Amino acid sequence: MALFKSRKRSSSTSYVSTLTIIVFITLCVFGVWMLTSNSVVSPQTQSHEDTSTRTAIDTSATDDGLSSSQEVPLKRDKTRKDTPAAVFGDNPGHLPDDAIKPDDKNPNTDSQQLQTALSDSQLSEESSLTLKEQVNVLHEAGSDTDIKMSEPEKVQIEAEAEALDENKKDEGAGAAENHEQSIGEQQDVETQGSKTEEDEANKEQLREDKGAVEETKKVQEKEALNEEQPGEELQKRKVEKKGGKKKKKQWATQVAQSQKENKRQNVESNTDEKLEAHTWYLCNVTAGEDYIPCLDNEKALKLLRTTKHYEHRERHCPQNPPTCLVPIPKGYKTPIQWPASRDKIWYHNVPHKKLAEVKGHQNWVKVSGEFLTFPGGGTQFIHGALHYIDFVQQAEPSIAWGKRTRVILDVGCGVGSFGGFLFDRDVIAMSFAPKDEHEAQVQFALERGIPAISAVMGSQRLPFPSRVFDLVHCARCRVPWHLDGGMLLLELNRVLRPGGYFVWSATPVYQKLEEDVEIWNQMTSLTKSICWELVTINKDGLNKVGAAVYRKPTSNECYEQREQNEPPLCKEDDDPNAAWYVPLQACIHKVPVDKAERGSKWPAAWPRRLQNPPYWLNNSQTGIYGKPAPQDFAADNARWKNVVDELTSAGITWSNVRNVMDMRAVYGGFAAALRDLPVWVFNVVNVDAPDTLPIIYERGLFGIYHDWCESFSTYPRTYDLLHADNLFSKLKDRCKLVAVMAEVDRIIRPGGNLIIRDEPTTLGEVETLLKSLHWEIIFNKIQEGMICAKRGKWRPDSLASS
Repeated sequence: MALFKSRKRSSSTSYVSTLTIIVFITLCVFGVWMLTSNSVVSPQTQSHEDTSTRTAIDTSATDDGLSSSQEVPLKRDKTRKDTPAAVFGDNPGHLPDDAIKPDDKNPNTDSQQLQTALSDSQLSEESSLTLKEQVNVLHEAGSDTDIKMSEPEKVQIEAEAEALDENKKDEGAGAAENHEQSIGEQQDVETQGSKTEEDEANKEQLREDKGAVEETKKVQEKEALNEEQPGEELQKRKVEKKGGKKKKKQWATQVAQSQKENKRQNVESNTDEKLEAHTWYLCNVTAGEDYIPCLDNEKALKLLRTTKHYEHRERHCPQNPPTCLVPIPKGYKTPIQWPASRDKIWYHNVPHKKLAEVKGHQNWVKVSGEFLTFPGGGTQFIHGALHYIDFVQQAEPSIAWGKRTRVILDVGCGVGSFGGFLFDRDVIAMSFAPKDEHEAQVQFALERGIPAISAVMGSQRLPFPSRVFDLVHCARCRVPWHLDGGMLLLELNRVLRPGGYFVWSATPVYQKLEEDVEIWNQMTSLTKSICWELVTINKDGLNKVGAAVYRKPTSNECYEQREQNEPPLCKEDDDPNAAWYVPLQACIHKVPVDKAERGSKWPAAWPRRLQNPPYWLNNSQTGIYGKPAPQDFAADNARWKNVVDELTSAGITWSNVRNVMDMRAVYGGFAAALRDLPVWVFNVVNVDAPDTLPIIYERGLFGIYHDWCESFSTYPRTYDLLHADNLFSKLKDRCKLVAVMAEVDRIIRPGGNLIIRDEPTTLGEVETLLKSLHWEIIFNKIQEGMICAKRGKWRPDSLASS
């Protein structure tokens, strides 16, 4: 009270007293500040680089509108670079306003509370720094370090560092405002008048620091968006990040990645709750146990304007993929093992008699007690497929089954007997037939252990690359090749290798009925116009059928010498490899002539072609995993070399496995590793992934394009083993995981296995769904990135709403 009374008597005395108290308080604060700073952070333990980095981060949170009282302490900090405490000069901590509000009754309260705030700030900053340093080490180490830490631990450290850094920025902004209030009259004395030259320089430095941090953030976001780019560009960025001043960007990039990961995991955490609560229903559809969603879409089929080009047999997928489960036929049994399954299957597994009644006299299929038997195999080879296969070889010896000819396309395959017996000649066949009045013919083939898909040659390209099949076969497939300008035959021309053969075994080849003669004449004209050479026509005395063998040209000379440009050559911008929902056109794709281009040379003889990279892969191309393409190919081979032993240890019984699908095949290394087992592998290349399917065919393997956000063109219960390598985590951004798992459950046979390799979060979600489907988890190494499960026979009791 004496202080306020003295102001009335003498203004000069009052001024001196006030100034003395302010100076005293300031000295106390400064002294306590120095003591606490030295006690928390030792100068010897902090490098100059760490200090400058933290200073830049702290000042980035400071607004340009700081008062001069806020700028002066920051300027003093800059002049004391050797003192780590200078970093914390503008960060008194996160305290409520009343904790640092001036109290007239106790003039020393300001210094005490400010001291406590500064001490808390230093502890917070030290904790944040420690986490930042850990993140820096993790980011710099990458895959080339001996430091081993699980992914969840990395994410936890990064998230904590981010949280502390954000708190520090908020505290700095709030404390600056409180600090202004707490030293009240000191601002009036020290900031009166114009700003000094040092103040202006300090403010400019703040703007520069803030700009640098913002620029760093932009770079981080750009790098995060492109973090999956392979090859030299990615390596260059990694090298740049390891040097000198790039460390600040490196740390911030790691934070950006953590933010993205945390956001994703939060979303997935919510998803987990929904997965656990998911209720499964039986599909309420007309197709019943044979339901193929993209081929049995009754709503879409009713909207078709025409079926002239078999549009009703093509894919029409539901807008929302179904999440229901397909029923199991009554009396279903574990399928008969290969090779006995080629000759007979359980009737109740494919309970259809219509084909046996219609084609029984042609030895397609017969009912024999509880079995369905396959004594011959087809209309053109009622006395057995092996005899017919040898007949084709004798007609044209250069076909050379299992050496020159390894991968073929069988059009209108029936029950698949031709492809089934080609295994004896070391040949694999991609067989297909429509889901039509020939009831369940493709399902018969798959149940027998023979590769086949449900498809039709209609208005769209087949889902295969160009120039990949060594031979195309059509045994009385009843396809109207000569119609629509030869559009369907030109589709075969697209997928057939230059120099490859087309074997046409049909009645127009050997019968003289009026209709057959007319078709033969039109086919003769068409094959000449597309420059196919008629190599031979032979007749099989045993089966009483004949076959014409055509050969595709290996140059463009014939095309250029035609008198009429009909069918026309395709336009230069027509990509022959585009095959996913691409309409057919009646045009001819040129033959590649560059020796380095795929299709200009015939692949090496089987089995040499399996392990050697194709001749058209070169070091100037970057592979899927970032190495030059030939090295990438070799590394993929090495990766899957021991997969048989690995999966055996995981619980796979190979004697029960025949039909295998690799849902994300890349180079086909997984299939190549299973070569010595009595299995076949259907390699799937996703339509949104790099197009490596031509490489798979070049190796003597086969596959198909597909989008796993849609249903696959196969019957239910047709595969013994599904393998998915880093697929599900990629699919989650585009489609519902529940729908994908419903499709997996549809495809795999009861007793079949699913193997998934992926990151732990995705595997956790898959495990949740598998348990809800009552699958048995036979191998669970989620943290190591793999899970293996076995499907049972459980089905829900309730039907889905129609």
